[in-house]
Amino acid sequence: MGAISAPVERGENMAEHINRRTALIMLGTGGLLLAAPGLFADNRRTRPVIEKISKSEAQWHRILTPEQYRILREEGTERPYSSPLNGEHRKGVYLCAGCDLELFSSEMKFDSGTGWPSFSAAIEGHVETKRDHRLLYPRTEYHCARCSGHQGHVFDDGPEPTGKRWCNNGLALKFMPE
Repeated sequence: MGAISAPVERGENMAEHINRRTALIMLGTGGLLLAAPGLFADNRRTRPVIEKISKSEAQWHRILTPEQYRILREEGTERPYSSPLNGEHRKGVYLCAGCDLELFSSEMKFDSGTGWPSFSAAIEGHVETKRDHRLLYPRTEYHCARCSGHQGHVFDDGPEPTGKRWCNNGLALKFMPE
Protein backbone atom coordinates (compact mmCIF):
# COMPACT_ATOMS: atom_id res chain seq x y z
CA MET A 1 0.00 0.00 0.00
CA GLY A 2 1.10 3.55 -0.59
CA ALA A 3 1.41 4.79 3.01
CA ILE A 4 2.75 8.25 3.70
CA SER A 5 6.28 7.92 4.89
CA ALA A 6 8.73 10.36 6.37
CA PRO A 7 12.38 9.42 6.31
CA VAL A 8 13.84 8.20 9.57
CA GLU A 9 16.42 10.73 10.75
CA ARG A 10 19.82 9.63 11.99
CA GLY A 11 19.74 8.77 15.67
CA GLU A 12 15.92 8.63 15.71
CA ASN A 13 14.40 5.37 16.88
CA MET A 14 11.36 3.83 15.23
CA ALA A 15 8.91 4.99 17.99
CA GLU A 16 10.04 8.61 17.56
CA HIS A 17 9.65 8.21 13.81
CA ILE A 18 6.12 6.84 14.16
CA ASN A 19 5.11 9.65 16.55
CA ARG A 20 6.55 12.29 14.18
CA ARG A 21 4.86 10.63 11.20
CA THR A 22 1.51 10.46 13.03
CA ALA A 23 1.78 14.11 13.97
CA LEU A 24 2.48 15.07 10.35
CA ILE A 25 -0.53 13.11 9.12
CA MET A 26 -2.79 14.64 11.80
CA LEU A 27 -1.60 18.13 10.95
CA GLY A 28 -2.20 17.51 7.27
CA THR A 29 -5.67 15.98 7.58
CA GLY A 30 -7.02 17.07 10.93
CA GLY A 31 -5.44 20.44 11.48
CA LEU A 32 -8.32 22.23 9.79
CA LEU A 33 -10.81 20.43 12.00
CA LEU A 34 -8.90 21.48 15.11
CA ALA A 35 -8.88 25.08 13.94
CA ALA A 36 -12.54 25.07 12.82
CA PRO A 37 -14.10 26.04 16.17
CA GLY A 38 -11.98 29.20 16.19
CA LEU A 39 -13.08 30.02 12.65
CA PHE A 40 -16.73 30.10 13.65
CA ALA A 41 -16.41 31.60 17.17
CA ASP A 42 -18.67 34.50 18.07
CA ASN A 43 -16.01 37.06 18.95
CA ARG A 44 -18.65 39.56 20.08
CA ARG A 45 -19.26 37.44 23.20
CA THR A 46 -15.69 37.32 24.44
CA ARG A 47 -15.42 38.86 27.85
CA PRO A 48 -12.72 41.35 28.74
CA VAL A 49 -9.94 40.20 31.01
CA ILE A 50 -10.26 41.75 34.45
CA GLU A 51 -6.97 43.32 35.42
CA LYS A 52 -6.14 42.52 39.06
CA ILE A 53 -5.27 45.26 41.52
CA SER A 54 -3.23 44.89 44.66
CA LYS A 55 -2.98 47.28 47.58
CA SER A 56 -1.11 47.18 50.87
CA GLU A 57 -3.02 46.68 54.12
CA ALA A 58 -2.38 50.36 54.91
CA GLN A 59 -3.89 51.44 51.57
CA TRP A 60 -6.99 49.28 52.17
CA HIS A 61 -7.37 50.77 55.67
CA ARG A 62 -7.28 54.28 54.16
CA ILE A 63 -10.01 53.68 51.57
CA LEU A 64 -12.38 51.38 53.51
CA THR A 65 -14.33 51.88 56.73
CA PRO A 66 -13.31 49.51 59.55
CA GLU A 67 -16.43 47.39 58.94
CA GLN A 68 -15.85 47.28 55.15
CA TYR A 69 -12.26 46.26 55.80
CA ARG A 70 -13.41 43.43 58.09
CA ILE A 71 -15.79 42.13 55.40
CA LEU A 72 -13.80 42.71 52.20
CA ARG A 73 -10.28 41.94 53.43
CA GLU A 74 -10.87 39.56 56.37
CA GLU A 75 -13.87 37.70 54.90
CA GLY A 76 -16.27 38.85 57.60
CA THR A 77 -20.07 38.98 57.50
CA GLU A 78 -22.38 41.83 58.42
CA ARG A 79 -25.50 41.41 60.55
CA PRO A 80 -28.61 40.42 58.57
CA TYR A 81 -31.12 43.20 57.81
CA SER A 82 -28.48 45.87 58.50
CA SER A 83 -27.89 46.97 54.90
CA PRO A 84 -29.88 49.77 53.26
CA LEU A 85 -29.30 47.91 49.97
CA ASN A 86 -31.93 45.33 51.04
CA GLY A 87 -34.58 47.93 50.25
CA GLU A 88 -32.94 49.23 47.07
CA HIS A 89 -35.30 48.70 44.12
CA ARG A 90 -34.14 51.25 41.54
CA LYS A 91 -32.54 50.29 38.23
CA GLY A 92 -28.78 50.40 38.25
CA VAL A 93 -25.66 48.39 39.01
CA TYR A 94 -24.01 47.12 42.17
CA LEU A 95 -20.27 47.74 42.36
CA CYS A 96 -17.55 46.28 44.55
CA ALA A 97 -17.00 48.74 47.43
CA GLY A 98 -13.26 48.09 47.23
CA CYS A 99 -12.57 48.80 43.55
CA ASP A 100 -15.84 49.81 41.80
CA LEU A 101 -16.00 46.75 39.52
CA GLU A 102 -19.59 46.06 38.42
CA LEU A 103 -20.70 42.79 40.02
CA PHE A 104 -24.50 42.71 39.64
CA SER A 105 -27.25 44.52 37.75
CA SER A 106 -30.55 45.48 39.37
CA GLU A 107 -32.28 42.92 37.11
CA MET A 108 -30.36 40.17 38.96
CA LYS A 109 -31.54 41.29 42.42
CA PHE A 110 -34.38 39.58 44.28
CA ASP A 111 -35.75 39.57 47.84
CA SER A 112 -34.53 36.33 49.40
CA GLY A 113 -35.92 37.11 52.86
CA THR A 114 -32.49 36.30 54.34
CA GLY A 115 -31.56 39.84 55.38
CA TRP A 116 -28.75 40.31 52.87
CA PRO A 117 -28.90 41.71 49.32
CA SER A 118 -29.34 38.68 47.06
CA PHE A 119 -28.89 38.17 43.34
CA SER A 120 -29.80 35.32 40.99
CA ALA A 121 -26.59 35.71 38.96
CA ALA A 122 -23.39 37.71 38.86
CA ILE A 123 -21.88 39.55 35.91
CA GLU A 124 -19.89 36.89 34.08
CA GLY A 125 -16.19 36.97 34.83
CA HIS A 126 -16.51 39.64 37.53
CA VAL A 127 -16.49 37.27 40.53
CA GLU A 128 -14.32 34.31 41.48
CA THR A 129 -15.37 31.46 43.75
CA LYS A 130 -13.64 29.19 46.22
CA ARG A 131 -14.69 26.59 48.78
CA ASP A 132 -15.19 27.81 52.35
CA HIS A 133 -14.95 25.23 55.15
CA ARG A 134 -15.31 27.55 58.17
CA LEU A 135 -18.73 26.20 59.13
CA LEU A 136 -19.75 22.58 59.62
CA TYR A 137 -20.52 22.20 55.91
CA PRO A 138 -18.60 23.46 52.88
CA ARG A 139 -19.93 26.55 51.13
CA THR A 140 -19.02 28.42 47.97
CA GLU A 141 -17.54 31.81 48.77
CA TYR A 142 -17.11 34.50 46.14
CA HIS A 143 -14.81 37.47 45.76
CA CYS A 144 -14.44 40.41 43.39
CA ALA A 145 -12.36 39.33 40.39
CA ARG A 146 -10.41 42.62 40.37
CA CYS A 147 -9.46 43.28 44.03
CA SER A 148 -10.27 39.88 45.59
CA GLY A 149 -12.60 41.60 48.08
CA HIS A 150 -14.87 39.10 49.87
CA GLN A 151 -18.50 39.61 48.86
CA GLY A 152 -20.47 36.68 50.26
CA HIS A 153 -21.57 33.13 49.49
CA VAL A 154 -23.54 31.50 46.68
CA PHE A 155 -26.24 28.92 47.43
CA ASP A 156 -28.43 26.62 45.33
CA ASP A 157 -31.77 27.92 46.65
CA GLY A 158 -32.37 30.91 44.38
CA PRO A 159 -35.10 31.58 41.81
CA GLU A 160 -35.23 30.20 38.28
CA PRO A 161 -33.72 30.26 35.75
CA THR A 162 -30.36 29.98 37.58
CA GLY A 163 -31.49 28.45 40.88
CA LYS A 164 -28.64 30.39 42.53
CA ARG A 165 -28.68 32.88 45.41
CA TRP A 166 -25.64 35.14 45.47
CA CYS A 167 -25.93 36.33 49.07
CA ASN A 168 -23.89 39.53 49.40
CA ASN A 169 -22.74 41.69 52.27
CA GLY A 170 -24.30 45.11 51.68
CA LEU A 171 -21.19 46.92 52.97
CA ALA A 172 -19.13 45.15 50.29
CA LEU A 173 -21.23 46.88 47.59
CA LYS A 174 -21.97 50.35 46.27
CA PHE A 175 -25.15 51.01 44.30
CA MET A 176 -25.02 53.23 41.22
CA PRO A 177 -28.51 54.16 39.97
CA GLU A 178 -29.14 54.15 36.23
